[in-house]
Amino acid sequence: MSESTSPGRRFFLHNAEDLDVGVNSLISYSLSENQYFALGEKVSTDGSVFPELILEKPLDRETQNKHELILTASDGGNPVQTGTALINIIINDINDNSPVFTQDVYKVSVRENIPVNSTILQVSAIQAEDGGGLAAKAKVLIEITDENDNAPEISITSSSDLIPEDSAPGTMVALIKVWDRDSGENGEVQCIILGNLPFELISASNFYKIVTQSNLDREKISSYNITIQASDKGSPELVSRKVIKLEVSDVNDNAPVFEKLGYAVFVYEHNLPGASIFIIQARDLDSEDNAKITYSVMTGSDEDLLSSFISMNPVTGVIYAQRSFDFEMNREFNIQIIARDNGSPSLNSSTTLRICIVDQNDNSPVILYPSPEVDSSTFEMVPWTSEQGSLVSKVVAVDADSGHNAWLSYFLQSLEPSLFTIDQHTGEIRTSRGFHEKDIMKHGIVVLVLPELSSQSNKEESQSNLQFYLVIALALISFFFMLTVIIAVVSKYKESKSSSFGSLSTSLYPQIDPRFLSQFNPGTLPLPYSYDVCVTLDPSEQEFAFLQPQHNVPVDSLIDAEDCGIVNDTLKNSAPAKNLTLQKIKHVNPEM
Repeated sequence: MSESTSPGRRFFLHNAEDLDVGVNSLISYSLSENQYFALGEKVSTDGSVFPELILEKPLDRETQNKHELILTASDGGNPVQTGTALINIIINDINDNSPVFTQDVYKVSVRENIPVNSTILQVSAIQAEDGGGLAAKAKVLIEITDENDNAPEISITSSSDLIPEDSAPGTMVALIKVWDRDSGENGEVQCIILGNLPFELISASNFYKIVTQSNLDREKISSYNITIQASDKGSPELVSRKVIKLEVSDVNDNAPVFEKLGYAVFVYEHNLPGASIFIIQARDLDSEDNAKITYSVMTGSDEDLLSSFISMNPVTGVIYAQRSFDFEMNREFNIQIIARDNGSPSLNSSTTLRICIVDQNDNSPVILYPSPEVDSSTFEMVPWTSEQGSLVSKVVAVDADSGHNAWLSYFLQSLEPSLFTIDQHTGEIRTSRGFHEKDIMKHGIVVLVLPELSSQSNKEESQSNLQFYLVIALALISFFFMLTVIIAVVSKYKESKSSSFGSLSTSLYPQIDPRFLSQFNPGTLPLPYSYDVCVTLDPSEQEFAFLQPQHNVPVDSLIDAEDCGIVNDTLKNSAPAKNLTLQKIKHVNPEM
């Protein structure tokens, strides 16, 4: 029932029943003691008695919100029988009380970062009102205290994404603004650049200028990530960072650079015209147009000559042969190559290219003696009394090639090879034995001359043998020097006495009957005959050759102190003999 129920109001209760009859079934009711309710009865038309609950005093839910009463029913028998029932009365609230604050003014201090739904006061607002329209008022003053809950903020006011590498120190890169929304020490900000970078911060109020601290070099570092860190003085401190990416633009401050100050390339003669023979390239540490390189050949007095033999691609640096080279005509070319970049102003550097022509065996041996211009056959006279090993004649040949291609070997092709022998290296023809009466008086000898082919096999010989040949070479050089002196003295003697040839030949040849001298063409080997000894530069080569006759014929020396000559010897020591020369020498017995 509601606490607003008026006193005197009756509440109907159910009656009790008794299965007895007569006096034993008569029922009476009683109520437990209480301050608010009394018990009444109501008789129905059929004589039944019903109990009623009568409110005697106003109810107050705020004082007592629940009442428990005991209703007792008694019969008229003897002994008396009773029954009880519990009456629970729930008091419903009505809006009969106004809200009341414990104090007129509330004052509280809270942190600004207090969690949502946190209880600040026991009241729920600045104003309180119940559902019935009753209200009370109290003032609540809430003071918010600052917490370091805001990190510093960095904004870029202006910046440059690109800076030339030749910028002077102090050049401004960016302007930034830094602030913190907190207050007090929580809002005081300090700013730094992280890392060891060539930049520094210059403070101006809440603004900072980022400027270069030293010279930049794009070739070392082409870009920078400048990290700006701002931190406040709160506890704990809060930090924020901002990254500024800066590219360093190129300036043409690097000239093209060749790997070497000089290059050498070896090209075989008779090369294919138009074929590339070498590629030379320089590198430039700059970028884009500043690193684009153009190649050219430095002009000079022999520019026309070089241009007829060599051309160069100005972009790729590839060098081409304009025509076939001839070792016998041009053994090497020295050209100055310039590499120039496309910067402004343009920078350049130069290098030297040495083109060495490698000899090939493209020239047949040429026989100087016996001279092919006199006759296809040459007659030599040998005394009948000649002993074994007597000198008959000497074939002298030269080769216009170089190195091993010019090393010549001499071989006999004869019907009677047993009578004569030829030295493979010197070309000296000697008797292999003494003559007999049954021997024929006239012999035909064919001499085969071809380039030396035995150099490869000799490489396998031991180093000790080389020393032996060197000693022989030195001895021969000394001998030839003394022989030259003797020849000079004899020549002077010949001029003064106008003596005949026979007087000179006695030192080398057996005595010849002078009656036969006038019958033949004086094609006998002119005496004396001088030689040049040439020792190979390859330590494994152990031969020596006789070159440079007195005849005025251009013959290439075997030794070339320059690199090209050394390489020619090395590369061509096993070149095949492409050509050979045959010279027929006829021998006539003086007793024929």
